[in-house]
Amino acid sequence: MSAKPTVAVFDTKPYDREYLTKSPGSEAIEWLFLEVRLDARTARAAENALAVCIFVNDDCQRDTLQQLARAGVKHVALRCAGFNNVDLKAARELGITVSRVPSYSPHAVAEHTIALILALNRKIHRAFNRVRELNFSLSGLVGFDMHGKTVGVVGTGKIGRIAAEILHGFGMKVLAYDVYPDPAWAAARCVEYVDLETLFRESDIVSLHTPLTKETEHLIRAETLALMKPGVVIVNVSRGGLIDTAALIESLKTGHVSGVALDVYEEEEGVFFEDLSGTLLQDDVLARLLTFPNVLITAHQAFLTEEALGEISRVTIENLRRISVQEAFLEGTQV
Repeated sequence: MSAKPTVAVFDTKPYDREYLTKSPGSEAIEWLFLEVRLDARTARAAENALAVCIFVNDDCQRDTLQQLARAGVKHVALRCAGFNNVDLKAARELGITVSRVPSYSPHAVAEHTIALILALNRKIHRAFNRVRELNFSLSGLVGFDMHGKTVGVVGTGKIGRIAAEILHGFGMKVLAYDVYPDPAWAAARCVEYVDLETLFRESDIVSLHTPLTKETEHLIRAETLALMKPGVVIVNVSRGGLIDTAALIESLKTGHVSGVALDVYEEEEGVFFEDLSGTLLQDDVLARLLTFPNVLITAHQAFLTEEALGEISRVTIENLRRISVQEAFLEGTQV
């Protein structure tokens, strides 16, 4: 008797279960939802699964992939765009296919970028807490007009472009940097491509929208922070590793950086996506960041819209059905 192919979903949250199981094609898959993150120790939970479905903080390095291969896994399906947590070379050597969701809702992430900038600049988070305590004082809540200021957008993929276009709509001068610039788009949208040093030197706000690679790791560090204007605002909704957090804290302490808005953090694994409200935070660096009144942090939620979750689920299931062993999914047989 044939059985549905099994897909082990690691680091499952309630919204993952909801959207994956209601997406078209989900009925042809036997879902194994696991709350644990994937690593070399937990990989054995995927025994007899044809594929695993993972998220940004799952560890899919060589030792984990070797465990998955021994368990019979043929496919790693990322339900996200980034893939820096996967050893692609090892996957090729082990015959494991890797897929991702390169674009789900760039508007979701770009719009969250703008929300962070506005909330940080106009002190919305601080004002909200004050008013709930019946403190209606305006002291310490002064922001600045974004109109007429300069924003530097690092990375002009789909998300970066949308963010740049929205920010231009505020009347800002938009500078951009990308390894592969698109002059036609820039000309049509009144965006100016410049080198990174110029972007850092001239921008009032620096917004990061680039993948995490060996070249971009700690793109924001002591040397690049020193290039920036006094009072610069830094926003990161891309990958935490783009910023050297220790160097950022030093710039915050001196006042050189006047504000930081983060949806990602370089050591977020085990912290973001979890409810730690009844525990003591063990990450001293993150704890220090949280003490600054001019730092606004959200827990990697920029993607979290109905449209994005629906598209992530749709593309993930389509990827699962189109792998090299797609016959097993289409025919409902286990290999």
